[in-house]
Amino acid sequence: FEALASRPEAATTAAEFADDLGGVQIVLGVDRLDYTKGLLLRMEGFERFLELYPERHGEVSLVQIATPSRTGVPAYDRLKRDLDEAAGRINGRFAKGAWAPVRYRYQSFDHAELAALYRVADVALVTPLRDGMNLVAHEFAAVSAVAAAAGESPGVLVLSELTGAADYLEGAMLVNPYDTDGLAHAMAHALDLPDRERRDRLTAMRAAVGALDVHTWARAFLESLDAE
Repeated sequence: FEALASRPEAATTAAEFADDLGGVQIVLGVDRLDYTKGLLLRMEGFERFLELYPERHGEVSLVQIATPSRTGVPAYDRLKRDLDEAAGRINGRFAKGAWAPVRYRYQSFDHAELAALYRVADVALVTPLRDGMNLVAHEFAAVSAVAAAAGESPGVLVLSELTGAADYLEGAMLVNPYDTDGLAHAMAHALDLPDRERRDRLTAMRAAVGALDVHTWARAFLESLDAE
């Protein structure tokens, strides 16, 4: 992802994404369509953000990518309908002129497109109800490092405290995904973080992502088994 984000075309695609969204600040979610990812609660959290911070209307949009998963399974089809309705409700309540508060995309994006989206995002929302490493959090940290090296202000990771990654990604801003008001306030705080703090948080996250590669994980598991 660092390599993809470093390509000249990634910066061009990122600029095109930003232009298409009208130059607003971008809160990004990238997930499989799965009940464990907390997507409905995330939508409710963003809706609450718009209720609590009316001065941000027209300035911030949630871009939620939901990759199709287990199509044809009734529970997942129902989740998709609920998300469609939530996005429609929020846009119906708050949209004004050309500004759509929620840009919901039920589709797959390739890695190059995701790298560009990560690069342009001001905040990444990774708020599953239960998860392990969560690769999106790591991918975002890697791409944000590229943005910072290019002189851009890096994005901020808002991460569920119920993930395994929360134990070691020290630069992330931790939230409880069930706390709707807390999630809304965390978004507002993350959007307003000064560049210096963004970079400090990124430095801590990038160090963890760089150190904990696949070989480190494998060695730690094997050493754990030996210890038993």
